[in-house]
Amino acid sequence: MAKKAGQKKLPFTKAQYLKWYEDMLLMRRFEEACGNLYLQQKFGGFCHLYIGQEAVAAGFASAMQQGDKIITAYRDHAHPMAMGMDPKYVMAELYGKATGCSKGKGGSMHMFDKDLNMMGGHGIVGAQIPMGAGIAFAEMYNGTNNVCLTFMGDGAVRQGALHETFNMAMLWKIPVVFIVENNNYAMGTSVERTTNVTDLSKLGLSYDMPSKSVDGMSVEAVHNAIKEASDHCRAGKGPYLLDIRTYRYKGHSMSDPQKYRTKDEVNDYKSKDPITQVLEVIQSQGWLTEAGIKKIESKVKDQVNESIKFAEESPLPEVEELYKDVYTQEDYPYIMD
Repeated sequence: MAKKAGQKKLPFTKAQYLKWYEDMLLMRRFEEACGNLYLQQKFGGFCHLYIGQEAVAAGFASAMQQGDKIITAYRDHAHPMAMGMDPKYVMAELYGKATGCSKGKGGSMHMFDKDLNMMGGHGIVGAQIPMGAGIAFAEMYNGTNNVCLTFMGDGAVRQGALHETFNMAMLWKIPVVFIVENNNYAMGTSVERTTNVTDLSKLGLSYDMPSKSVDGMSVEAVHNAIKEASDHCRAGKGPYLLDIRTYRYKGHSMSDPQKYRTKDEVNDYKSKDPITQVLEVIQSQGWLTEAGIKKIESKVKDQVNESIKFAEESPLPEVEELYKDVYTQEDYPYIMD
């Protein structure tokens, strides 16, 4: 389909918009499948879906450079897929199978891949914040030009470790981008009920940390903000804080009845759906026909179905795996003294 006359030039390429669309659609369909499989009791434990927040994952993935690290909290299924992990390894991890990205030992909240520089999802609220700064410090110490994108939820910013980390990161000019995936609710408690500082970008002010708020429903805005913040870090100017305002369409976890918000509020955010926004750009530019859109939808559906098949057919970990990937006094006597 040809581009219409008079259309303005966009800041991103056709290829980038098509990748964003396909990647975000995969995240959405994967998470929808996860919700259904969880209800069927195909796997257990906690399960936190990313539906609605896809622009954050797609935007950081397109903005980061090779060698950059990321670390996040427990709503972490989409992050590794955005970085290129085959969804079958994410699904296998959810199923607790040996073929999962964490060998079936982590489950929903602990996706990890050293080769992709995905330094893990973390189940303890706020625990990843000082760890992210530590990873970035190691990059600085080793003389690389890499940054660490450190993700957290709006609830995690209430942890004291955040302030200790902010202080150290600014003092030592550590190349870490602190990213709040601000979906308005810490479990069921709104930001307004936990603080009088509802603009979370202001948390960096007392440390002289540069910061900004970002439209988290716009993948373009997320990409630009993370690129700007990362460039700041690479220039040796220290950390940067981004308050990325997004929204989850589902509950905090699969056990959340969502009685703390109205349907009107959810529908308002659904009208700003990040996937729909990207698709509208693609359609307005004449980059895809209806047949082309259906082809992408079919490809994504096949990927999700293949990931489920792979997970269900994969073996469970052997009993011996209980004794692997753990610290022991025999292997590390200096940490056990």
